[in-house]
Amino acid sequence: MVKVFLVEDEFVVREGIKNNIDWLANGFDFCGEASDGELAYSMIQKTQPDILITDIKMPFMDGLTLSRMVKAEFPWIEIILLTGYEDFQYAKEAIRIGVSSYLSKPISGNELLREVSSVSEKVEEKRAEKEATKRYEEEMKERNELDKQTFFGKLVSSNCGAYELIEMAKKLSIDITALKYNVLLMKVWSKKHEIGEFSNSVLKIEEGIRTIATNNGAICFNLDLEGLSLLFKGDDDSTINTNIESTIREMMGLFEKYNNIRYFGGIGQIVNRITEISTSFSWASRAFAHMYLTSDNGFMVGSEEGLKVEKEDIILSEIDPKHIDRKLVKEFLRRGEASETEFFLEEFFNGMGKNAIRSTMLRQYISMDLYFCVTDYILNELGLSRDELDKQIAAPNAEVLGDEKKTFDYMKEIMNKALIIKQSNAIGRYRDIMNEAVSYIERHYAEEELSLNSLAAHVNFSPNHLSAVFKQETGQPFIKYLTDYRMEHAKELLCSTSKRSNEIGQMVGYKDPHYFSYLFKKTQGLTPTQYRNGTHEEE
Repeated sequence: MVKVFLVEDEFVVREGIKNNIDWLANGFDFCGEASDGELAYSMIQKTQPDILITDIKMPFMDGLTLSRMVKAEFPWIEIILLTGYEDFQYAKEAIRIGVSSYLSKPISGNELLREVSSVSEKVEEKRAEKEATKRYEEEMKERNELDKQTFFGKLVSSNCGAYELIEMAKKLSIDITALKYNVLLMKVWSKKHEIGEFSNSVLKIEEGIRTIATNNGAICFNLDLEGLSLLFKGDDDSTINTNIESTIREMMGLFEKYNNIRYFGGIGQIVNRITEISTSFSWASRAFAHMYLTSDNGFMVGSEEGLKVEKEDIILSEIDPKHIDRKLVKEFLRRGEASETEFFLEEFFNGMGKNAIRSTMLRQYISMDLYFCVTDYILNELGLSRDELDKQIAAPNAEVLGDEKKTFDYMKEIMNKALIIKQSNAIGRYRDIMNEAVSYIERHYAEEELSLNSLAAHVNFSPNHLSAVFKQETGQPFIKYLTDYRMEHAKELLCSTSKRSNEIGQMVGYKDPHYFSYLFKKTQGLTPTQYRNGTHEEE
């Protein structure tokens, strides 16, 4: 219901307007009155009417001053000015302020009601436009998340300067400036599902993590296909550490509500510059790599303990044999990404002892074991033939095994080759998933409830994973693909049928005719009526 507020210093006139019009019967809520602008202003701040009717000539604060103040704070309020003075200067000022109507007194109740009814149409149009804009922005969140993910990739790549990063952040409405930064990488998955597959519990947990992190001052980004990157920023170390501790504490409380889930987090080191966020990310990634080296849930901080030291002597009795476990390598190959390989290998060796990789004997043993582990994974889990395998991966030779760096690079190379083969297999699987997703859209595009979440549940993927794969395979986000698909059908119906615009909107998945018209004009550059009348043919 449209709310109306009246400001009039003459008591008799004010009472007449208030009581001689049946506001409620005509669809209006008469929400308040005042005798001058000064009294009215604080009341308007509280009631926030849709239409303000005010006299111009009043004591304490006149109607033009009140109108100017109201428009500055509440630009959406429509104003009707009443005056007994035929002064063109008033009219000019009213137009400049943005007043809707300028009426001369005396005015009858019917005349005023007609004017209020006319102005209320503008109010309803603005409301519909506001709701449509809000819905459109909500639907475009998927595209924004993908853009944010791309931005985060640049933020941690060390390839962009501060000015470029700040400008990119502004375009995404992200306030990236601060004195201190730290990164927390987070992944949650169901014990019953492989990473990537859909779990409603994991979806709810990720939504909870986003809320918790945001409330504690973090900026949330999607991490690759799965997981979250939380960027904490503040003015000092204490603020950031407190916010991270609060986030972890609240997340732990969230995790306790769910069974059969696993989680792991890696925390970086605090840095002082935007361009050093990549360093914090590297420390977080180093800690995050332990996710593949343990079956425990938890959080780990990237620290100096993971760095190599200068000690040359290696005592094999100091090596921890429980970390020489090919199951850890297999776990990484199944779940890891190429961007994580280097950190995984460093922490894999560091788990055996700070200088384990410096032992020639151990390094040779691990290299050979890793080679057999990788080839076994490729042959038996990825289904590659022996001939194809031998073309891509060779056993380590004496030259490789005799040099620490060459050995490490060799292990990194063969693991990444295995991950590339896994990715190739996944592309085939993704293609099948995408075929089913596109087919599902074609069958259900007319249902307004169709969304990324419902489609993800149908193909048994997480929404974030499906969004990334959908963009990768089609070149556009899901919501844009769906919108374009619906709009093409709408245009066909506009040209080939005589059905009304609101009927066509319902046929392509938009029950709200205002939103259909808004979206059509937003995406096609003209209204449905203009399109039907052939305007598009002239362009």
